[in-house]
Amino acid sequence: MKSSEVIKRIVITQDAVSLIEKENKITFIVDSKATKKDIKRAVEELYGVKVIKINTLITPLGEKKAYVKLSSDTPASELAIKLGIF
Repeated sequence: MKSSEVIKRIVITQDAVSLIEKENKITFIVDSKATKKDIKRAVEELYGVKVIKINTLITPLGEKKAYVKLSSDTPASELAIKLGIF
């Protein structure tokens, strides 16, 4: 699976922004067939950051959501600024 196909969009909600500030996590909606390894590879390739951990869940709408914890070397707020969240 190509990196550009794995990540569908970034989640921009009040809770997602709170995670960026407090826990250095970015939240994405990803392809439902993507594994955690696929998601990690895609985020690292597309955004040039170091990923520590990924948690996934299926939303009530049937979408797969991924919470991506970034390394302390890379503040999630910097990536959020690049992606236009802040």
